[in-house]
Amino acid sequence: MGDGGTLEPHRGRLLSTSGAGLADWVEQALGHRPVDEARFRRALTHSSMEGASYERLEFLGDRVLGLAMAEWLYETFPDEPEGSLSKRFNALVTGAVCADVARDIGADQHLRLGKQARDDGAAHSDNVLGDVMEALLGALYLEAGLDPAKALVRRLWADRLHADARAPQHPKSALQEWAAANRRAVPAYAIVDRSGPGHAPRFTVKATIGPDEATAEGTSKQEAETAAATALLADLTSREAPKRKKRRR
Repeated sequence: MGDGGTLEPHRGRLLSTSGAGLADWVEQALGHRPVDEARFRRALTHSSMEGASYERLEFLGDRVLGLAMAEWLYETFPDEPEGSLSKRFNALVTGAVCADVARDIGADQHLRLGKQARDDGAAHSDNVLGDVMEALLGALYLEAGLDPAKALVRRLWADRLHADARAPQHPKSALQEWAAANRRAVPAYAIVDRSGPGHAPRFTVKATIGPDEATAEGTSKQEAETAAATALLADLTSREAPKRKKRRR
């Protein structure tokens, strides 16, 4: 795998410039000059376009991101147990986070979308942009190797890694722990609606604990479940607060 010339990308959003070629953008955004430009073009190509899409590269890039992030967390937080590392990991590799990273580097300006997908707003979809970010990591891995891919993850996710001094608790885990501590039923989740085109779906999920429930939307089943768990936990804890105050009196 040959490595091209590198260029340290500036921090913040990288916008495409008028007349700039794909190779120039890849070098600016990823710090690597493409040897095979077609590979990176494919990483930006949605299935609504004819020919090969980013899906295979996204499959590979998802594993590259996982390994890079796991190794980085293992090194950065040597005193944390596996459970805390898993919480950090799960918070950092979500589709929404990957989509935000993709926007930071201006990938949304270089998406190759069919007309219908573009009209349906796929250029703004967390699902699409999250997959594209992983596909770009897959393309970089194939062309330059694992070390440049790991270095890119550390550069693009740097601010996010240290955003929480403590390992973040996933809302679904927090809700389950609340239910166990309060001797309530195990939380259950159900999809109550699915709408939108295939590349930009909207899921509505209901989270329930016994008679208590909350409903939320998301661009994926997981995102909607997380939002519903957050809403239900907030409702339950707000109702418990006055009871605790009365017991203290």
